[in-house]
Amino acid sequence: MFKRKNNQNGRSGSSGQFNQKLIAPMILGSILNPINSSIIAVALIPIGQAFGAPPSQTAWLVSALYLATAIGQPVIGKFIDLFGPRRLFLIATSLVGLSSLIAIFAPNFWWLVGARVLLGFGTCAGYPAAMYLIRSEAERTGEESPASILTILAIASQTIAVIGPTLGGLLIDIGGWQGTFIVNIPLSLACVLLGYMRFPKVSADALRQEKKMLSIDFVGIVLFGITLISALLFLMNPSLAKIYLLIIAVIAGAIFGWYELKTKQPFIDVRVLGGNTPLLLTYARSLLAATVSYSVLYGFTQWLEKGRGLTPSHAGLLLLPMFLTAIIVSRTTGKSPAIHLKLIVGSIIQFIAMVLLLFTSHTSNLVFLVFIILLFGIPQGLLNLANQGAIYYQAASNQIGSSAGLLRTFMYMGAMLASCANGLFLKSDAITKGMHDLALFSGIIGLILIVITLFDRSLSKVGKTSTIKN
Repeated sequence: MFKRKNNQNGRSGSSGQFNQKLIAPMILGSILNPINSSIIAVALIPIGQAFGAPPSQTAWLVSALYLATAIGQPVIGKFIDLFGPRRLFLIATSLVGLSSLIAIFAPNFWWLVGARVLLGFGTCAGYPAAMYLIRSEAERTGEESPASILTILAIASQTIAVIGPTLGGLLIDIGGWQGTFIVNIPLSLACVLLGYMRFPKVSADALRQEKKMLSIDFVGIVLFGITLISALLFLMNPSLAKIYLLIIAVIAGAIFGWYELKTKQPFIDVRVLGGNTPLLLTYARSLLAATVSYSVLYGFTQWLEKGRGLTPSHAGLLLLPMFLTAIIVSRTTGKSPAIHLKLIVGSIIQFIAMVLLLFTSHTSNLVFLVFIILLFGIPQGLLNLANQGAIYYQAASNQIGSSAGLLRTFMYMGAMLASCANGLFLKSDAITKGMHDLALFSGIIGLILIVITLFDRSLSKVGKTSTIKN
């Protein structure tokens, strides 16, 4: 269907070549989430000081964005599969600028949390839209493995995710914590303008026909949201008094699974997931890898400021070697089809780096800290790229938007787990001990990731033409 739309709209780009005009808006849209995920890492302490909020409370700034994106990504991904990316991309990226204006003038801490929720919904369209366009361009050009485009997308997200703390530290020094939100305004404007001018339009007849066929699974969306929110509220401050939240999450999750099996057009096609074990394992790996990665991004960064005594800008600069390592690794390995090897190497090195964090203290030499940060850059450059490549081949072509959105949902669930762990382990003044506890927790998660990766035999087939789902 998309191939016909492209021809009807006279999309530029000769046959056999990816439409280069799509790359800029695709990259800008896909980096909106990683930049807002990473840039907040160095702003948590200044925001907490400005509003008198402890680390257990500022953790909500992280969880709020991921809660919104965990729910919003597969929803918007589903709509993109049906309606194409253009309209949804424009609406969502507009919300990024609006939410940032609300954040800048937030009168209290919880207004700021609300702005981060809206910001999370605004960042939901970029990645599913990019994956949809990559697949549709592959079908149009006949290039079934657009590894170079996937690598560009992965490198852009990794670059922003790691350079975010450095940029955030500089912006805080210049304009306070508000500077970490001001940067979204020009990005939002650029996304809206480029998306409007370059993304393909869907014909009115096709849109009307699809609207008649579409039955939005609002019940499934609500049940999914209740499950995530209840689980998050419990994990943010687990106790026997709040065990009812965990019970609600389990019951809502069970009802959600049962309902999705019965409905004709489910929010998340449980049948497809149940019959696609390799896809489920990719989602599991994404969740585990994100839990470790974001534990480092938020927990280690807070420790650098509060435990090691660095300023936000110095803490951000100290993370810069991770950016360089991730870029080098991604560029070097991007075109290689050895996804299984990437995942094995990345997960093992990530585990080693977490173990080394157990030997840090408030007097740790900066050279030792830089070495650990360099190690973290290797899995940063391998794991996301490999899991993204696996999804491209494992997902059905007519569900690439929702499947890609669901990959991000699992990644955000990992980020929420990391945020909960940060709030739990770093809530006391003994932040070095708390960081060691966080490293031990993340090390166990990393060990599970290694085991799952080593025993997933399906990964050896990923990258071959025959593995692409129709």
